[in-house]
Amino acid sequence: MSKMDALRAMREARYEQRNARPTTPRATPTKAASPAKPPAARPATAEPAESPAAPVDDALCGHRAISGRTCTREKGHAAKSHRYA
Repeated sequence: MSKMDALRAMREARYEQRNARPTTPRATPTKAASPAKPPAARPATAEPAESPAAPVDDALCGHRAISGRTCTREKGHAAKSHRYA
């Protein structure tokens, strides 16, 4: 049996399995049941705007590339291109 014959046989077997399933409609839940509650809002916490892990004195450009990399040049650099790391 060739590769194409084997693929054809597998395709036909899957087709038969799909068609052999019962076609009875599934029971759908009624909308009269209790409506879902929205998740409770988390209380606001006083968190610093910048995380302590990020150094404050490091003023980088921060431009993000499509790949997710960030520019490592200084903030407000005059160069037209970015250096990504």
